Amino acid sequence: MPEVDRRTVLAGMAGGILAPAVLGSAAHASPGTAGGTAGTPGGAGAAGGSLGLPDWAEFVGLADLVWKRLPKTWFEGPFLGNGFLGSGIYAEPGRNAIRVNVQHSQVQDHRPEFGSLFGLARLPIGHFTLEPAGAITGVDWRLDLWNAELRGTITTAAGRLDLRALLHSTRSVLAVEVRPSEGERGFRWVFHPAVAISPRADPKFGRQPPPGYTANPPAVLESAGDVRLAVQPLHAGGEHVTAWREAERGSSRVLYTAVAWSHPLKTAVRQALSLVRGASVPLDALAADHRRWWHDYYRHGFLSIPDRKLQSFYWIQLYKLAAAARKDAPAMATCGPWLEPTPWPATWWNLNVQLEYWPIHGANHLELDAVTHSLDRYREHLRDELPEQYAAGSYGIPRTTDMELRNGAGLGDSGYGVGIPGQASPTPEVGNLTWALHNVWLSYRHTMDERILRDVLFPLLRGAINYYLHFLAPGADGRLHLPFTFSPEYGVNAPDCTYDLALIRWGCRTLLESADALHLDDPLAGRWREVLAKLAPYAVDANGYMIGAGVPFAKSHRHYSHLLQIYPLYEITGEQPESRPLIEKSLAHWVSFEGALQGYTFTGAASISAQLRHGDKAEFYLGELQRRFIKPNTMYQESGPVIETPLSAAQSLHDMLCQSWGGVVRLFPALPAGWADATIHNFRTQGAFLVSASRQRGSTRWLRVRSEAGAPCVLRPGITGALAVLDERGKPRNFKDLGDGTIEVELPRGAEAVVHRVGDKPDFEVGPVAPQGDSTPWGLP
Repeated sequence: MPEVDRRTVLAGMAGGILAPAVLGSAAHASPGTAGGTAGTPGGAGAAGGSLGLPDWAEFVGLADLVWKRLPKTWFEGPFLGNGFLGSGIYAEPGRNAIRVNVQHSQVQDHRPEFGSLFGLARLPIGHFTLEPAGAITGVDWRLDLWNAELRGTITTAAGRLDLRALLHSTRSVLAVEVRPSEGERGFRWVFHPAVAISPRADPKFGRQPPPGYTANPPAVLESAGDVRLAVQPLHAGGEHVTAWREAERGSSRVLYTAVAWSHPLKTAVRQALSLVRGASVPLDALAADHRRWWHDYYRHGFLSIPDRKLQSFYWIQLYKLAAAARKDAPAMATCGPWLEPTPWPATWWNLNVQLEYWPIHGANHLELDAVTHSLDRYREHLRDELPEQYAAGSYGIPRTTDMELRNGAGLGDSGYGVGIPGQASPTPEVGNLTWALHNVWLSYRHTMDERILRDVLFPLLRGAINYYLHFLAPGADGRLHLPFTFSPEYGVNAPDCTYDLALIRWGCRTLLESADALHLDDPLAGRWREVLAKLAPYAVDANGYMIGAGVPFAKSHRHYSHLLQIYPLYEITGEQPESRPLIEKSLAHWVSFEGALQGYTFTGAASISAQLRHGDKAEFYLGELQRRFIKPNTMYQESGPVIETPLSAAQSLHDMLCQSWGGVVRLFPALPAGWADATIHNFRTQGAFLVSASRQRGSTRWLRVRSEAGAPCVLRPGITGALAVLDERGKPRNFKDLGDGTIEVELPRGAEAVVHRVGDKPDFEVGPVAPQGDSTPWGLP
């Protein structure tokens, strides 16, 4: 059995985590390291060493968005963000100016009596206009993903404006530097405060505000030395404040702006002033730690596929995730930090949040996990939102909430409560918390951090299932049945609703497994076992899974709520021979109704196809998504801006490249025939493994796995023939052949294994694969 070259191993051991030099020779070393350290995004153990890349900036730069034409809407233009402050940049409608939006994910109203969609809604802040002296005749912009900066030029009839903008990664400050030519020295910045009212109140959305609901008072413009302020008072107390100042530095002028929010106290003026004054340094100095953050962020992992357009799309989604999310930021509202006119100015929990955060796990970015953080921090509100007679010992989450998970008095147009099974009003949509807790479970499984399991997942899931237990009742058939509930967003209530039955089964099974892992003797364990043994079966007809008992899937429906047992819960899988025909039939029937299908229909279909190992179909569905729904800057809209669909497409790509459900890590399980080569590095899987692998000429050439937790390591590498399984020193590591191309490797916590075919001598280099297909950049090239 051949050994890994000793020089490579020794260099890798010196580099630390994941024996990084095994990834490529020194001749291919890229600047810096491939991972973070404690205190950087990814934390200790994110990754390390050379990727064999010629240059990280060059590779990430392949995905840069480019504008040779002036973007006219939010879904065409550049966007900047840090999870709190967000800015979209595009032409000011009807004027010779560039709009630079200023929005913030914490800025909302605080009048719960008017519900989550009005009284607790996200509030618009305002925007700047960059107003040139001459008529705008052209733009040449590039969004530099590696540095998270927008750079370029605006050409006018009077000259030229050189533009550079960044929104700082850790300070909520936007800085825009403009270098004007002689004819454009008279350009100006103007701030336009927005009316502080729920965007849902716009008559064009046809949503009648609750009686008595009115806009907040107008913003007050003030000055504090050379800093200008727009102070927005709120009826409910508190305020949000936009502060800005201009500084002349040589031939350039730099606009610094920040937003601060406070409630119920009025302390935002002081905060906003401090932010602006603290950031008013030369832009290169401000950019230094901003760039370090982003460079560390990208280096947590690596992914390359032959499809150049889709690869660029993926890296833009990684940029978008970090621009929209932070662990301690609010869980993303439907449009992230980039609030635009929308009927959905809140956080949606019946699909949107779940899809938004799925990519953080495989991409090795748990530092962005606001779902676990929010559910933990605001758990008491999860009890407050339940009907009083069921609240003791139970938890639930409404379809819509504010950043603190409150729905207020919202019903109908003003919000959507949890509801009660068997009662038509409010809509009995009761499974959303259990589904959100599946995201928390994924965070636990990808880190094996017992604190997540013990302190967050187990107590909240126990309460979510407790709510269901109030309503399960035995029928004449001896089975436990659920009164009618609502399957998002089908529009018809159904008893034994498939959506809820899938979540109940997953929840009870997860509670039992969690109690065992935590060594808990829970008094409800017997009830959970009874539910698993007696719960009603899923309703199925000739077309596949139904919405529920007596309610067939019979109309176009964008949501895959009736298919959660297939994906993402993986209770019913294509690896069960008896289930495969039913999955295929259900998928085909679902997507056969064209009318209401939307973008995330196609990401769901791609991921279900990947589970079935249908790589060509998964590629087709992602292609349809890009062709039919994705906008020029990779944003997405239905009747308003929504952010979940492009992000969930990144997860669909993950599902094609590496799956780890059911305790098995599957390498390259669903690649299309045209993708002969692919590479992943530091891909995080369930069991807290970091996996690097190379697919060459249509098959896996090698893989390497590092265990962070010592969980059982079961691999399906996709390598034909006898396998060499080696440790960090290139010595044989114990493994067991489980058949069907699956092996179990003896891999203690902190240990690594390298797997390749016996007799092969891989180069163990991770780097970009040869591109193919459309190389046109995203944006408006």
